[in-house]
Amino acid sequence: MLPNLEIGQIVNTFGIKGMVKVKPFTDDIRRFDELKKVYVEKNSNQTEYEIEEVKYHKDMVLIKLKGIDKVEQAEELRNAYLTVSRDSVEELEEGRYYIVDLLGLEIYTDEQVLLGTLEDIFNTGSNDIYVVKDKQGKQILLPAIQDVIKQIDIENKKIIVHLLPGLI
Repeated sequence: MLPNLEIGQIVNTFGIKGMVKVKPFTDDIRRFDELKKVYVEKNSNQTEYEIEEVKYHKDMVLIKLKGIDKVEQAEELRNAYLTVSRDSVEELEEGRYYIVDLLGLEIYTDEQVLLGTLEDIFNTGSNDIYVVKDKQGKQILLPAIQDVIKQIDIENKKIIVHLLPGLI
């Protein structure tokens, strides 16, 4: 079974009627409009909630979860992650991937030298940065730009990169 996809993190409460403020982990926050239910994961516990209402404020998503009707209940969900089942999300267009599908892939240079394993991905605003961990535990940071990331092969669990001068 494929893992659930993290779609955001509850960072605060909003108002007094139990709404939560969510930092979205998607490049299109309007996808929250289509959701009917989410899983809230905190401390290794997962609870399913129906979504009653979705609003947007700046770059955050405000969500009213069924059964969370007081600010005190919403406060208990702070720092929890929102996930959805894999079958409830749309297929991505060619060349786009869910982060969970990339983590753990082996990173090779275009000269077939193993650099390590993709451990994390973070966004700098202009582009993503791939955090690669080698066998000694050292981290290598690679910009996820077309000049560097040459091929992503999910089936064979590997990514081919071209190392520009000065990258490592």
